[in-house]
Amino acid sequence: MTRLDSAVPIPQANIPDSRGLNLYTVDPALGRLLAVYLTESEFEQWRPVMERLGARAGGELDELALSADHNPPVLQHRNRRGDDLQEVRKHPDYVALEQVAFAELGLAAMSHTKDAPSPLVKYSLTYLFVQAEFGLCCPVSMTDSLTRTLRKFGDPELIARYLPALTARELSGLFQGAMFMTEREAGSDISAISTTARYEQGQWKLSGEKWFCSNPDADLAMVLARPKDAPEGMKGVSLFLLPRVQADGSPNAYRIVRLKDKLGTRSMASGEITLEGATAFLIGEIGRGFQQMADMVNMSRLSNGVRSAGLMRRALTESVFIARSRRAFGRRLVDMPLVQRQLIKMSLPTEQARSMFMQTATLLAKADAGDSRAQKCLRILTPLIKFRACRDARKVAGDAMELRGGLGYIEEWSDARILRDAHLGSIWEGTSNIVALDVVRASVRDEALMPLCEHLSSLLAECSSRLPKEGMNLASKLLDRTIAAVEGVARADMSADIRRAATALYNLASAVFMMWEAVQCQDYRRLGLAYLVLIHKLLPTDPLASPDAARRQAVIAQIAAEAEITEDEANSLLPY
Repeated sequence: MTRLDSAVPIPQANIPDSRGLNLYTVDPALGRLLAVYLTESEFEQWRPVMERLGARAGGELDELALSADHNPPVLQHRNRRGDDLQEVRKHPDYVALEQVAFAELGLAAMSHTKDAPSPLVKYSLTYLFVQAEFGLCCPVSMTDSLTRTLRKFGDPELIARYLPALTARELSGLFQGAMFMTEREAGSDISAISTTARYEQGQWKLSGEKWFCSNPDADLAMVLARPKDAPEGMKGVSLFLLPRVQADGSPNAYRIVRLKDKLGTRSMASGEITLEGATAFLIGEIGRGFQQMADMVNMSRLSNGVRSAGLMRRALTESVFIARSRRAFGRRLVDMPLVQRQLIKMSLPTEQARSMFMQTATLLAKADAGDSRAQKCLRILTPLIKFRACRDARKVAGDAMELRGGLGYIEEWSDARILRDAHLGSIWEGTSNIVALDVVRASVRDEALMPLCEHLSSLLAECSSRLPKEGMNLASKLLDRTIAAVEGVARADMSADIRRAATALYNLASAVFMMWEAVQCQDYRRLGLAYLVLIHKLLPTDPLASPDAARRQAVIAQIAAEAEITEDEANSLLPY
């Protein structure tokens, strides 16, 4: 009989444990890309912050996130005296994560301060933070987005009343935000919302049920409701701000019925709400609720894309670490062709999503400053990244679990949590079908496709003197074909092909972004990745074709291992 304490320790190389990795410094492209997109002074200001966050995300924050995931919040309806309490009790480790995100980093307040950094700073910090903790990023994003929508459409007196608490950097004085939209029968069909709003004695009163409310005990929530006598359909929907506590300190007239038992984001509470004549404030114009809420939804969609990009990066970091460290059958995993192929298939969507969010965040700053072309580009890129990156994250997370092997299926490691969390991105703020439809609506109805084409063409033009003619011709030809395909599908209302067209546009745009980035920072691994996106995701392939040449396979192996390659090696990937 074997004694438990007689087990022989196994070398770490056999069971690689990445705990303690700095998720900023171990990522070879992140600093280079930020140096391209940020000004020199802004990059130097925020680089130390990101380095520190990368170290914490790979250690302390990851441990807190694992604990919070295993200890989900609990709803206590009453205290022991029988008094109504309606308190969501959060685990101390989740509260510790709140302290980092809201107070120390100020992720929800950052865009609303006097000397706000560029949006990319906030999203890059989120990109690192989410590699440890996903669930909390929903309340952070909703607080940020609610504040933006309130500032954009709210009454000045209302803004003055709530802005200080929404942008507070101490948890004790902070107001968190939420968005209560979904109803059981309406689902994604906002025009079918049945929650009612009555104007009585100078106040709006809301009644009805909201079915999926994340952060249900938030201090403020944006709610869609239909005023009495309003027309049916979208024109009758209006936007309201719902406070948890009324001005006199009494609780508002709504109840958290129960918390959801969810597949993922278990650290963060989601619940069902019953509105019982709750006092609320009208935001903007009556009947334009969805148009005004759309701004908040779009910011949440962009945040979803950033979070999915972060999940993929964490999954890829784990996989590359394992492949470099673990040996089997006398070889390192990273030296095995099938593992190299798996890493490449994970690397492409991971890097595509990163380029998409960095470009979109950069355009957001220009759009908010009044740049009309940036506004049009943002209109199409925001649903585009939500559509594709969130779907890709599910596959990348699954591949990472498989590469770790049996341990990846065990809840003590990060893989299971990342896989569960990855599935939510395709559901929040519109399922894949809904968001793909929005991409084509933006393309033609909102006339965003041609401005995006102009933006992509201008980026390619900046690359023309630095890239081989074959690479430029391939990208230009595929740009023309993709734009024509998207426009054709949109104008002909070919609904069955909408997702295929949106995917093609995502692949094309991300490849162009990566080509431009590669030229800016002379990162030829990134150029190789861009070529692989064009070749494998936009060109026809023959599954029975002869194997690639040995040199091409060697280059792909280097890219899979996140090693440097030369310009000639990158260009050798071109199909000419």
